[in-house]
Amino acid sequence: MTLDLLYYFIMKKQRTFLTACVFLFICWNLGAYYVFVYGTKRTETLPAPHLSERLARLQSELKDQMQVNEQLLLDIEKEKAILIQKKKDQEILQYKKKLEEENKKRDENNLNINNELPKPQRTKNDYSYSSVVLPVLLIACNRPSAVKRSLDTLLRHRPSEKQFPIIVSQDCGHLETEKTILSYGDKVTLIKQPDLSDIKVSTQHKKFIGYYKIARHYRWALNQIFKQLNYDAVIIVEDDLDIAVDFFEYFLATYPLLVEDKSLMCVSAWNDNGKPDRISNQADLLYRSDFFPGLGWMLLKETWIDLEPNWPQGFWDDWMRHPDQRKERSCIRPEISRTDTFGKIGVSKGQFFEQHLKYIKLNTQFIPFTQVDLSYLKKENYNPRFRKEVYDAPEVSLHQLTKEDARGFPVVRVKYMSKDSFKTTARTLGIMNDFKSGVPRTGYLGVVSFMYRGHRVYLAPDPSFTGYDVSWM
Repeated sequence: MTLDLLYYFIMKKQRTFLTACVFLFICWNLGAYYVFVYGTKRTETLPAPHLSERLARLQSELKDQMQVNEQLLLDIEKEKAILIQKKKDQEILQYKKKLEEENKKRDENNLNINNELPKPQRTKNDYSYSSVVLPVLLIACNRPSAVKRSLDTLLRHRPSEKQFPIIVSQDCGHLETEKTILSYGDKVTLIKQPDLSDIKVSTQHKKFIGYYKIARHYRWALNQIFKQLNYDAVIIVEDDLDIAVDFFEYFLATYPLLVEDKSLMCVSAWNDNGKPDRISNQADLLYRSDFFPGLGWMLLKETWIDLEPNWPQGFWDDWMRHPDQRKERSCIRPEISRTDTFGKIGVSKGQFFEQHLKYIKLNTQFIPFTQVDLSYLKKENYNPRFRKEVYDAPEVSLHQLTKEDARGFPVVRVKYMSKDSFKTTARTLGIMNDFKSGVPRTGYLGVVSFMYRGHRVYLAPDPSFTGYDVSWM
């Protein structure tokens, strides 16, 4: 019997057992109520001492039964946690088996599996993660149901309270949201933005006042994390994000890479083109990207110290994407997103949500990234291989690709020569077609990688590409 099937039967038995316990508990209370109401009527002639003794005994028995029921619920929760951990361990074993099979196949054929890039190095990672502490900073304001959903998901998947302390920074002074956060007790830490004053902006920007308040909040909160609490790094999320089962594993594994490779600015959990039909099912596939994705991302203290003096009054994420801040640094991003957003209602008023954001796929497979050597993502290892993969791929036209005249080529390259040709091609192939400071979403060295009808497609500039044109908007 497989572990999944065993898990099903055990959980089914647990539900049956729990139902029986609840039924017995209800019956017990009904019986007690009956004895108390009607039994006392029949014993009104009893002396007062006997009645008091009987009531005390009944109260004691009810208290004992409540304790038994509470213990049963605790035991059930423990068994559930054990089964979830066993299932996760099984996924890790399956992943290891998959790696061994791929290694064997590669040795036999001397080929790159699936001819996709990049590929994890199949060697053991000896880095010690036990001393790494990565706080999670959750940015919140006035959405109690949203912050509850986010915190529930974070706590459900968090492997260690010590290694991943959760700090909620609340703006807006919204009392109901504050109560919701405080209801989690010592599982989370609440800090509150003290400056709730109005921000003076131009008349044209009054409709964007929310973006200015968010930028002010981010600056204050990150200063608390790095300057007051003195953490070395932070994972930043907002109160409208769900996270994947391996969210914490992903950031823990990429932390050493972010520290060692000075050409990196951040690690992000988000793929802007991460819709189901534009990604492969290879959950362990990671990339470098020149585009700052946000939406669940990790930042180092030293990077914040560099950014903070010039932090903008508003639109902080687009400011991060400008060459003056990026300084030719890149971010790591996954093939399959480790976050997705349910924030239709917010400062952006649902911009892009219905057309795009709600379709981003959230990873469901646990990948033990800490057991994989991710040094292939370092710039000096990644760039030569990435360029070769892209420009060795056969070039096909947009017409050939859409009319399926590129059959037989699992990896293809589609060339763009201008901003307009990129936008037309991207729109036709169903990926994001906008630029921020000249960089297309997910782009690296000008190249955007995605899947289209079974092909790995590289939408790429000429090989002579030397840099982004900031005027491309």
